[in-house]
Amino acid sequence: MESDVERFLRINHAGRHSLIERIAVLPAGERRALFSRRSEQWFEELVGSWCAWARPGQIPPEGGWRVWLLMAGRGYGKTRAGAEWVHHLAEEEDLRIALVGPTEEEVRKVMIEGASGLLACARDRERPEWEPSKGVLTWPSGSRAFVYSGANPESLRGPEHDHAWCDEIAKWAQPEAAWDNLMFGLRRGRYPRVLATTTPRPIRLVRRLLPRDDVDVTRGRTADNVLLAESFVDYVTGLYGGTRLGRQELEGELIEDVEGALWPRDLIEASRQNDALPRDSLRRVVIGVDPPAGVGGPSTGSGQGSSTGSGQSSACGIVVVGLGEDGIGYVLADASVAGLRPEGWARSVARAAETWGADRVIAEGNQGGAMVESVLRSAEINLPVRIVHARHGKSARAEPVAGLFENGRAKFVGAFPELEDELAGLTIAGGYEGPGRSPDRADAMVWALTELMLGKRRIEPRVRML
Repeated sequence: MESDVERFLRINHAGRHSLIERIAVLPAGERRALFSRRSEQWFEELVGSWCAWARPGQIPPEGGWRVWLLMAGRGYGKTRAGAEWVHHLAEEEDLRIALVGPTEEEVRKVMIEGASGLLACARDRERPEWEPSKGVLTWPSGSRAFVYSGANPESLRGPEHDHAWCDEIAKWAQPEAAWDNLMFGLRRGRYPRVLATTTPRPIRLVRRLLPRDDVDVTRGRTADNVLLAESFVDYVTGLYGGTRLGRQELEGELIEDVEGALWPRDLIEASRQNDALPRDSLRRVVIGVDPPAGVGGPSTGSGQGSSTGSGQSSACGIVVVGLGEDGIGYVLADASVAGLRPEGWARSVARAAETWGADRVIAEGNQGGAMVESVLRSAEINLPVRIVHARHGKSARAEPVAGLFENGRAKFVGAFPELEDELAGLTIAGGYEGPGRSPDRADAMVWALTELMLGKRRIEPRVRML
């Protein structure tokens, strides 16, 4: 029969945050009213329930999954979710559970003895006996958990298990061999299941799991855990926010390199400079503009989508770059906008020019040079505007600009996630495998850096000054 606490949890457990988190932010009067008629025993039972503390992403999903892939940022609560799941399983009699981590030492220090591990999370009535010398946990129910290493696949060849908790699979030294051996031995019991908790990395094993119908994926961010110290979240976000490392370790994003990318992710990270540049350290500032498709004619693929029936257009790439006194080209800002009418994105170009003290705007005119010229003039841009026309493919134009980054002659001042995703999708073979239908931001950056660093060698000869 459902207890009063269980009914309370079932009714109130909803939303992004845990019940305890939501209670914590209630005004004091509402908290008192919520608990005024409750006994001390009731309150103790509530606080002692994992369901009261767990966020929805830490609770096993419903459905017939075989693998629950919990892929989230640091501090999200992956280890606690794994430990609580194993404790719940171990209430059943005589189960064999595999605990697999990057090494046996990490299984002991994190999954078992860690601050959020199995021993720390155990209630008195379900506390297992831990035998470090044997690498075995034994619960009062008779269920046992065994320690294994993702660096030693052979240790998983042979043993049978009912369930498994695999931690940080993206860090395993031999992930596929260890996983495959584990799967062959996961044949005990009626419905064997695996929980894999990991910070995302684009290893082959993760890529194998994601598209499978029997894999249920939960994603989460560091910031989802509101119980973390605010100073910690602010510090790491300020230090790593927007970078590849931050997007992976804090946002829980799986960021992959496209084969043959002109801007591999490692190159983007190596080209990043976090210190702002004073304006007086720049010789010139130029703004590259890739107008939305539909400006001046039918879409030919230069923009992200086409104009709508209401006259509203898709994304306009607007990227600010500067030439430093040191001869290096710096990407200073991504001011791109989406969903604006022509006068709207033209005003955005004008604001960027004023903010950064630009001396020229370079705008692609393949969608209709006269229209682009007219739109930019209407925004009262009081500086030269150069309309350029692309006669070669995106990759042919982008390749020499990518060479500037490879040679250390171009850098990003800060992080520009959307621009960087587009750059990472441009390939040497001439394809594009990034977000959206076309790399508007990347095109704008390429035009601007071509003007600053490569001169007329790469800007096509069909040029007209406004």
